[in-house]
Amino acid sequence: MTSYAHTKATLEIMAKAPIIPVMTVQSVEDGLAQAHALVAGGLVVLEITLRTAAAMDAIKAISAQVKGAIVGVGTITKASEIEAAAKIGAQFLVSPGTSPALAAAAAASPIPFLPGIATASEAMNLMDYGFSALKFFPAEAAGGAKYIASIGGPLANLRFCPTGGIDAAKAKTYLALNNVICVGGSWMLPAAALAAKDYATVEKLAREAVAAVLG
Repeated sequence: MTSYAHTKATLEIMAKAPIIPVMTVQSVEDGLAQAHALVAGGLVVLEITLRTAAAMDAIKAISAQVKGAIVGVGTITKASEIEAAAKIGAQFLVSPGTSPALAAAAAASPIPFLPGIATASEAMNLMDYGFSALKFFPAEAAGGAKYIASIGGPLANLRFCPTGGIDAAKAKTYLALNNVICVGGSWMLPAAALAAKDYATVEKLAREAVAAVLG
């Protein structure tokens, strides 16, 4: 895949929904229930993080069983995880940051990849690998919407998915920027609701999130 095609595929996924929920799953059943609720609420692009032992099995199950879900694997930090994620049905990959080895492996992989950056220098380094669709993380801690807006002039060809510390109100601020296509967040997945297996609340919050950013 050429760098242009790679970026085009990533941008197409980013454009499918204004919010990418960032999911941490405790079991396959929990992952399936979260995914069903989010998709029913209008959030179809999902990032499942590799933060728990259940993540890989849950990703495989969601990919096979949740109709309409576009399943991404998050917290990719090693080149070896790219192939592992591909084998379980990942449709895109997300990293919190990007080492040279990871960037090179991702550029060579056919799977759309959203590499993480926190500075202009990191973004420019990824441009050398052909990436122009990037995750800005941790968004609020790294300078927020003002930072993304400020680098939009000198790095005008880049497009971002800010993630980290974002809620519904902040999401609207980011999405108003010309160089932001979508945001990532987990405010529609409150810990109390997940602990109680209250997935109806997750669906409700997903619907409200979509309405808030599109309204």
